[in-house]
Amino acid sequence: MLRRISERESENPAPDREREGFGRVCLSGLGVEIPRAVISNEELVDSFNRWVETENIRRAALGEEPLPRSDADFIVQASGIRQRHVYEREGILDPARMAPRIPARRDDELSVMAEFGLRAAQKALDHAGLSPRDIDLVICSAAHHQRPYPAIAIEIQQALGAEGAAFDMGLGCSSALLGLHTAANLVRTGAHRRVLVVTPELITAHLDFRDRQTHFIFGDAATAMVVEGMGSGGGYSGRFEVVDTRLWTQFSSNIRTNFGFVSRLAQDDPYNLAVEGQLIKQAGSKVFKEVTLAGHQFIVDFLGEYGHTPLTMRRFWLHQANARMNKMILKLAFGEEVGQDRAPTVLERLGNTAAAGAIIALAENHEDMQPGEFGLLCAFGAGYSIGGALLRRM
Repeated sequence: MLRRISERESENPAPDREREGFGRVCLSGLGVEIPRAVISNEELVDSFNRWVETENIRRAALGEEPLPRSDADFIVQASGIRQRHVYEREGILDPARMAPRIPARRDDELSVMAEFGLRAAQKALDHAGLSPRDIDLVICSAAHHQRPYPAIAIEIQQALGAEGAAFDMGLGCSSALLGLHTAANLVRTGAHRRVLVVTPELITAHLDFRDRQTHFIFGDAATAMVVEGMGSGGGYSGRFEVVDTRLWTQFSSNIRTNFGFVSRLAQDDPYNLAVEGQLIKQAGSKVFKEVTLAGHQFIVDFLGEYGHTPLTMRRFWLHQANARMNKMILKLAFGEEVGQDRAPTVLERLGNTAAAGAIIALAENHEDMQPGEFGLLCAFGAGYSIGGALLRRM
């Protein structure tokens, strides 16, 4: 049972940031890096079904239940996804492997995740008209991190030539909004002047391509955002004021990964790690129902704090996980279907790019907004977690 997200909004007005001594904050640069390699539903399904045929022969010999096949039309109906971009295509479609083949790098080489995030970071700085020396904090906030330490953010910081500090954080598919929430509040209080939030989602590296429930969902992408104080001097002409941000969490195992350093200790040979059952898994129907209800409530409550309703929003940039889920959330809010202009989606061609998805939707769908118009950036993720940002076009 999901608890009510908020019960205080009707009595407590929105905080007056300026009166409380907090500074105003803007989103002054956006960067997106999408890999060139593409895998269609048909290719993915063909690989999966060839593996199922072989696996079912083994299962039949053991008297076990056969596995069901996958279907390209089912994928579109269930999720709205038709293809996905991937960091490395080689190995994914091989039924004997079903995982990308990414060679190991030496410790003195730039890591795969840092390299991926660096490309988006450089684009965000160019978009904001800034140099790395203008950044005094780098946050790498993503659903999955290549390693616990050294922090990927510090590696990106060094590769960029930025100064100050850097750290990693994560909150599933809400990670980019967590990063924005943290960055905006650090800038408001004067702790940092300009923050670069980088979200490199190399999620196919953590995906179980032999799991029918999840094998088709994810694609790879990296995003970056520059957050700074109003009047700092940088920023492109169409930047956004970050009016406020909000987070909500409630524990659930319906989206979960158990892959980590403790996993090996449950095995007879802790130096020969088995990953079966440790990668991404989810109870799809439960996630759909529970997150749809929680997401709708979060949006209505958050907007209500500022005297807004969904009707006063020019645009919604929602988490790019499931087209049906987004449509239902907005139908609950508006009482009718909401089209692409009001709530654009990118998952049809990119798949679920985890925490990067909503940022991509924002980056690709904001130039036509007029000064003073509002938009809501919102993502939902494992945890459960929800992150939101109320933006005003400047």
